[in-house]
Order: sequence, then structure tokens, then C-alpha cells
Amino acid sequence: MSKRGTTQKSRTNQSMVLERAMITRHYVMTWDLDRCVGCQMGPTVCPKEALTHIDGEIINGHLVSRPSVDVDPEKCVMCGMCVVVCPVHAIDMRVNGKEENPVLQYGAFPEMESKTIFMKEDFDFSLKDFVINNCSANVISYDKKLETLRIDFKNCIHCRQCEVASNGAFTVLQPWHGQVTLYREKCVEGCLACADICPTRALHVNEDGELVLADYYCIKCGACMHVCPIKPEFEDVEFTFESQGLTLTRTYQRLINESDLAINVERWRANHQPVKSTSWIEALRKLADDKASSVEIDRKRALKRRDLVLALQEHILPEAIHKKENS
Repeated sequence: MSKRGTTQKSRTNQSMVLERAMITRHYVMTWDLDRCVGCQMGPTVCPKEALTHIDGEIINGHLVSRPSVDVDPEKCVMCGMCVVVCPVHAIDMRVNGKEENPVLQYGAFPEMESKTIFMKEDFDFSLKDFVINNCSANVISYDKKLETLRIDFKNCIHCRQCEVASNGAFTVLQPWHGQVTLYREKCVEGCLACADICPTRALHVNEDGELVLADYYCIKCGACMHVCPIKPEFEDVEFTFESQGLTLTRTYQRLINESDLAINVERWRANHQPVKSTSWIEALRKLADDKASSVEIDRKRALKRRDLVLALQEHILPEAIHKKENS
């Protein structure tokens, strides 16, 4: 029997579980390793450096094992920061059997603001199956009784494919603003690993076998950068900030080989609820790039881009979309 208060870890190919039983509180954190994309956002914000990245394996240009994450049970304090920033909802945290996140409950970290809104009155239901089949997280379903579409908001990753597939009947607010840039001329010949790991088909292989970027679908997770054979390189840089009347100094990792990369993901700013805690200020500095910009892909223009439609799972344009494009 394990000693009360110690953290027990178990791992399979599909999941990793941390469990800590206290006198009045029983903590359980579960990582869905099939869903995890090895983005490194969790390891980046972890205040105790308990999380580490595990590289995937590439053979003949394709992933044969996915990148992942590991955790040191002796370092992890069950704070819940990694749960908040995980872009694909691969981490579940429970206290006494109920969903609970300590950093959110005690105001040490903000909830990320992201939304997916369905406007039934604007939807052409002939596109129903097209929209459902193109949900990258499989969270959209049809409610036959109510004759409407339903969204599993808890697991939606806000990829915006539903916006394009529905001709704008969905509106999506992503948690991160930024940009992704693909430099195909720098790619390792024959490598398509970034398309294999991309959770949203922002990076995909078209009918001609070419790697293509549909930037509007990118959720800024950065998994593609870390799976690419041309690895990003960083240097530690000090930064100072004020919090609760104190001036604090921390370090973050600054990208130093941007010009060498075949794929580059930048996070400029986050949508989040108001909070000015030390933990969040430090995490934001570590996650966000030096560049700050108000530039974002315009939604109305994005809905008219043919390349975004072609990036969806079915390449034949539905009649309703074809009519709109030619109107």
C-alpha cells in the first residue's frame, strides 16, 4: 500500500495517470496519449518542470509513433496549469471524483476564452453530414428529435473547419491569436510528419501528394514545429515583471533559428478571463512570442477561400457551397 500523500503513476500506450490520495482530497490526473499531440505547451508552463516532451519516431517521412509527454510524479504538484493550456483537451483532472482545477478555483490562472456558436437559422441542413464529417475533434452530432446540430463544447478544439463547411453558420473564437507559416522549400524531402500530427488538418496532403497549409484552421498548438526534423532551437532569456508589489525575474526560451525552420507557429496573444496572477504572467511570457500583432485572418474572406474548402475531408464541393462561391 502506498503512503498517503505520495503520488502514484501508471502508464500504458494509451494513457498516463497520476493519483495522489490525501486525507480529505483525492487527486487524479489522466493524460489521453492517443489525443496528445506533443505540443510542449504543458511542459513550457509547468512551474515545477515536472513535464517533459517525448519525441515521436519518423520513418520514410511519416510518424510511426506519436510524440507525447511524460511526468515526474515526485515533481508534479497537481496545480492544473497544463490542463488549462492543453490545446486538444488531452488532460482530465478530478478531485474527489469531480472535475476541479486548483489554479482556476483559486484564481491563480485564467480560463482561456474560446467559443463555438451554432446559428441554426442560418444553416443549410443539406450540409449536415459534410459538417459532421469535417469536425476534426468529432464533437458535432445531429439531434434528430430536435432537428439541430449539437456540440460537445468540453472537447471542441475550435479548429474553425465547421465555419467553412457550414458557410458561416458556425462562429468560432479561438483561444490564441497568431500565425503559422510553411516554407515548403526548406522541408526535408518526402517528410509529411507535420501533417500526420496536425490535429486540425491545417497541415495536410492534397490530392497531388503535396504538403499544403490551410492556415485558418491552425489552433497554434505548435506540434508541427516539434515533430519536424528541422528542430527549433532556443536560448534562455531573462525577463522581469511586477506582481503583487514585487519585481520578479524569470527565464523563458526564445527561438533563435526561425530562418531555418520549415514550419513556424507564432502565438501573439491569448483570449482569457481577467487575472493578473504571477503564475499567469509568467506562463504567458513563456508561451507567447516577442511579436505582438493585431493582424488576424478575416473571417468573411476566409469563408470565401476555395483552398479552405479543398482542405476539408471531402474534396467535392457541396452544391450549397458551390452556389455561394459563384454568387
